[in-house]
Amino acid sequence: MMEAMNQTATQTATLRDWWEAARPHTWPNAFAPVIAGTGVAALYFQAHPGRAVLALLVAWALIIGVNYANDYSDGIRGTDDDRTGPTRLTGSGLAKPEHVKLAAFIAFGAAAVFGVVLSAMAGAMWLVIVGALCIAAAWFYTGGDSPYGYSGLGEVSVFIFFGLVAVMGTEYTQSGHVSWEGFLCALAIGAISASVNLANNIRDIPTDAAAGKRTLAVRLGDDRSRTLFCVLTLFPFFISLVLAMTTVASLAALVALPLAVASVLKVRGGASGKELIPVLGMNGKTMLAWAIVTAVAFAWFGWEFWGGVGEAVPYTAGV
Repeated sequence: MMEAMNQTATQTATLRDWWEAARPHTWPNAFAPVIAGTGVAALYFQAHPGRAVLALLVAWALIIGVNYANDYSDGIRGTDDDRTGPTRLTGSGLAKPEHVKLAAFIAFGAAAVFGVVLSAMAGAMWLVIVGALCIAAAWFYTGGDSPYGYSGLGEVSVFIFFGLVAVMGTEYTQSGHVSWEGFLCALAIGAISASVNLANNIRDIPTDAAAGKRTLAVRLGDDRSRTLFCVLTLFPFFISLVLAMTTVASLAALVALPLAVASVLKVRGGASGKELIPVLGMNGKTMLAWAIVTAVAFAWFGWEFWGGVGEAVPYTAGV
């Protein structure tokens, strides 16, 4: 099948096509956890801008890699033949499958390089193993003989790697520990990040079911998937209420609630197909806004309470 696709690929992909295939609307899933994790480190006056930038580059390269990898793997399997949403390079024949696969591995390679440097700077080379697991998870989401994304585990993977690992990993590389605030932020980011993936799969329920792709949305069915989407989308705002025990300023993140409510109303209103595409962007903006405001609140609190000391607060209650 791949040989046939290589022969029929028109190879007319433009830079804009490659840009769209990288799916910029999913990038908040990479940026938000790093921002939140850095904010938690700042809470204890331990933020490290250089390591934050490296963590951001790791997450950014990883999500671009997974998007190109999905484009390649879904394309060669034929699950993108009747797709609603952004154009896929492989499935549409705009680029040869081998070129899309190469783009994915270039991105994974960049993530690996930045990750090794970050691990060395943090004095935690064991994180290289975690990074390798992240890359493997990114590839086998739709790649390999038994992709776990076809078995309903995509949202779980997003929750773990773009939530728990990304947020707590960012905090750890800057402060050397994981706080309870970091853990809660990881839960919040993981939940809403998974909601973006779920919305994408709700949109594709008809075509995925026909192609034998048993995503979580296909397994749960349309109505229950929409209910789960609402819970995941609103979960960060519940976390904001809990984080208020550390600083009331955390409640400022509720400013992003109207965006979340708008996407919830759209999904619960029965939007389907192309109507669900804006929801992906709406939840991405919600996640990014929540992370930024929460991080700023934490940084302000950290500066007010520990900035005068001029050094990081001793921390003994990490997770």
